[in-house]
Amino acid sequence: MDRTPRLRSNGPLWSWIRDRVRLVGSAALGGGVLAVLGVVVLLLVTPSGLAVVSTQAFSLGALCFGFGLLGWSGSVLAGSSVENAQRYLDTGTNWSEDDSRRAMARIGGFGFGGMVGVIAVSSILWV
Repeated sequence: MDRTPRLRSNGPLWSWIRDRVRLVGSAALGGGVLAVLGVVVLLLVTPSGLAVVSTQAFSLGALCFGFGLLGWSGSVLAGSSVENAQRYLDTGTNWSEDDSRRAMARIGGFGFGGMVGVIAVSSILWV
């Protein structure tokens, strides 16, 4: 008798994973596409070389990734306190820890996709 746990493809874990991958993956895809277009357009418009343009674009992607990562961890750390303070003060905002984490995950995914996109387009154009 095999006692290895098996995950069904329609189980709650797979739906949770699918939702998270879709959330971060769509942002990463958008960041990658924007980074590729940005590098190509900057190469055509500015007199700077590929090294300068790709460094600047990668830095912007890293900035977005870092901001998303820091914001996500801040939401996890202090999210419930902020929710309770807003509820106590009756601010009427619909801010929630879940929404904040979701937004920060999208920003981080966008930055990660931007960094990967810059690496890909720079590797292709470098040759």
